[in-house]
Amino acid sequence: MTKLPRLALRALPMLALAACIETAPSPAADDDDLCGAAALAGLVGQPAEVARTMQLPAGTRIINPGDPVTRDLRRDRLNIEIGADGNIARVACY
Repeated sequence: MTKLPRLALRALPMLALAACIETAPSPAADDDDLCGAAALAGLVGQPAEVARTMQLPAGTRIINPGDPVTRDLRRDRLNIEIGADGNIARVACY
């Protein structure tokens, strides 16, 4: 028997084990968009009334200038910030 088949036979168990190794799943690209803010990014610059007339997910906050806002971080909560000009300034998850 030549050396090449022997080497291949020795490598076979390692190849079989390599196929059994579980890899960690890659984090989802939209991990930072748990609330769906990216889909509503087109609202930025629109009048605040647009957001007020929309059917938004439960727990969504429409934040006017000067409104008190809790500092608890909930990445699944949609926040729509209204600027001083009365237009939507930001749509984000926090």
